[in-house]
Amino acid sequence: VQLQASGGGLVQAGASLTLSCAASEGTFDGYTVGWFRQAPGKEREFVGALFRVRTLYDDSVKGRFTIARDRAKNTVNLQMNSLRPEDTGVYYCGVGRSILSTVRTPLGYHYWGQGTLVTVSS
Repeated sequence: VQLQASGGGLVQAGASLTLSCAASEGTFDGYTVGWFRQAPGKEREFVGALFRVRTLYDDSVKGRFTIARDRAKNTVNLQMNSLRPEDTGVYYCGVGRSILSTVRTPLGYHYWGQGTLVTVSS
């Protein structure tokens, strides 16, 4: 599966952005699709994922971010509302055959997109 993340940019706090993860080869069927982010000097951290029949979110984004699949476009989108400066980072999408113990860690994903930068100014 070839992935490409897009949609990042520079926004002010409180704004919204939608990131898109496109699969250029293959589909997302049968895979967990996750979004992670990495701030400068920090490890890659879990944002959320489509895991089997569930959508999981980290507590830091719950209620503000929404992950949804667009089957017609073969994308998984991350709608981000009420952005905060602490949401700043490079956002990555990944796919893998995760299990419950790995879905919130990079270990649960085998394919990654190149990342898209989100910068939220205060």
